[in-house]
Amino acid sequence: MVSSSLFNPSFSTLTPKPTNPTTNRKNRLAPTVITCTSSTYDSSSPITSTNSHPPQQSHNRRNAEENIKDEARRHRSVSGSESRGFTARYVPFNEGFDSPEWYSLDDIVYRSRSGKLLDVQHDMEALSRFDGAYWRSLFDSRVGRTAWPYGSGVWSKKEWVLPEIDADDIVSAFEGNSNLFWAERFGKQYLSMNDLWVKHCGISHTGSFKDLGMTVLVSQVNRLRKLNRPVVGVGCASTGDTSAALSAYCAAAGIPSIVFLPANKISTAQLVQPIANGALVLSIDTDFDGCMKLIREITSELPIYLANSLNSLRLEGQKTAAIEILQQFDWEVPDWVIVPGGNLGNIYAFYKGFKMCKDLGLVDRIPRLVCAQAANANPLYRYYKSGWKEFKAVTAKSTFASAIQIGDPVSIDRAVFALRNSEGIVEEASEEELMDAMAQADSTGMFICPHTGVALTALIKLRRSGVIGPTDRTVVVSTAHGLKFTQSKTDYHSGAIPGMGRFANPPVTVNADFGSVMDVLKGFLKSDRLKSK
Repeated sequence: MVSSSLFNPSFSTLTPKPTNPTTNRKNRLAPTVITCTSSTYDSSSPITSTNSHPPQQSHNRRNAEENIKDEARRHRSVSGSESRGFTARYVPFNEGFDSPEWYSLDDIVYRSRSGKLLDVQHDMEALSRFDGAYWRSLFDSRVGRTAWPYGSGVWSKKEWVLPEIDADDIVSAFEGNSNLFWAERFGKQYLSMNDLWVKHCGISHTGSFKDLGMTVLVSQVNRLRKLNRPVVGVGCASTGDTSAALSAYCAAAGIPSIVFLPANKISTAQLVQPIANGALVLSIDTDFDGCMKLIREITSELPIYLANSLNSLRLEGQKTAAIEILQQFDWEVPDWVIVPGGNLGNIYAFYKGFKMCKDLGLVDRIPRLVCAQAANANPLYRYYKSGWKEFKAVTAKSTFASAIQIGDPVSIDRAVFALRNSEGIVEEASEEELMDAMAQADSTGMFICPHTGVALTALIKLRRSGVIGPTDRTVVVSTAHGLKFTQSKTDYHSGAIPGMGRFANPPVTVNADFGSVMDVLKGFLKSDRLKSK
């Protein structure tokens, strides 16, 4: 059987010096193709010239008795690619790879000795031995493939995520590779913009961006259990989407999952996902912050691995969405990226992905970031408006954007760091604003979640104030699928929400006769509503 190039390492045609990528949209980056035939660096391979060839692909089907993991394992044994030259470790947040305090990723630890958040830092010196052209070509060569584990949008960047994990330990549903679509009508009709894009992370295995981080965390737990570490299960506090992702990936790996949910504060669609995946679901009479406090206490006493974003492993998967955006723009950098924010790990993850691409020579700048919060749960917005003088947690009020209904975010320091280093902005959306924005977006062919409505509201405000220009390439990150929030849409369009429904489109009840139907249709054809289409 012919050996697939995805598994056979050949670095002999690479140069260790980064090239200067072109990001001017009027002068698109010419594709650079080089021999890059494996995901794993072989330290014995010399680095010489820049002769380039596209990655070779095998067209032979694998042996009938093999599955895709068997095939990947066989190729690794033939190529000898088990030697790893890339490493990553936990260090205290905002400290580098060479920090004197560091921990193996196989350690079960969530904070530094001084109580600081931890961060996963990669050996950038080792990664930088290969130039930006190499990384761009390698990542691009894996898009749309089924070779294990690179069919995943996360694991196609394995060297930048968990470089030392064995492919056999990875738990993946080939998440990521989500749609980045041009929101043509919404941009033109409501914002006079011609380059507005939506990154639909909700088109994923469990319907939210949380899959990107959970594949990484559960894969590492799978590894820890094989190493006989004291982990009997994985637990999280959740506003809905985290519990859905955790329970699905744990179920795929046969690992017990426990989720703490605030009672009566998440949608039915979100609640049924962990139930269906066999998780132990605890509905607790408190809010998310109360659930978070409990899960932290429980995981300090029992051998249950903490899966919330206090654990920085998840951010390694979530950062790949930023890299993916650059890929989908042919490695051009957008001007703005707008991200809804609750517990605030995601805004830092996006920053981290963009920053790694800049530092390793794939692009020459990073976009400006905007974090959008619901006004009913807006501690970051208040902190930003104070000029970053003093952070105060708030008691989050009920919001239709339930997944970001968080008043005391774990990742506040991470978010502030990301925003300050990207000339970032924080905006907020009232309940009426976010629901109206969601309805407007849906009327142009989308079907978004309320959290995306928060992000679109931030865009509308920044566009009206002139901060974002009409030709600025802008990406709005949609974090979950609208099908998880059909009740809020139903209530909006049916008039069940007092004071809301400016863009409601309720069904028309008509008698079952020709004349009645014709009367309704004639009125519709003459209406201003039709003219605005």
